[in-house]
Amino acid sequence: MEVVNVSGLKNNPSEALRKARKDMVVVMNRDRPDAVLVGLEQTGLLQGKGVRPALATVLFREGHLSLVRAAHLAQMPVATFAAHLSRIGVPVVRLDEDETRQDMDTLEEWLASS
Repeated sequence: MEVVNVSGLKNNPSEALRKARKDMVVVMNRDRPDAVLVGLEQTGLLQGKGVRPALATVLFREGHLSLVRAAHLAQMPVATFAAHLSRIGVPVVRLDEDETRQDMDTLEEWLASS
């Protein structure tokens, strides 16, 4: 087990992450354990059945990963991952009202010119 304090984590997060790839890291805050960092590869957690797609789905849905990066994490082709998202009701394309209106205008222009 490795130990880092909050200021050490704040000043050098890369070092704490490197340590977490090898062993569990306890983050101390004012001489009290506050958090634990555990490397996902080290634990083998990502190798469990369905874990990668589930994690990729949540990270995409919450806006932390793009579609392509989430598909890569899930170890799926982009089209397969997009179909997976659609099956479970997660929108693949997220546009606000203005963006949707712009896309519709572009589509209408394209159809008119065809």
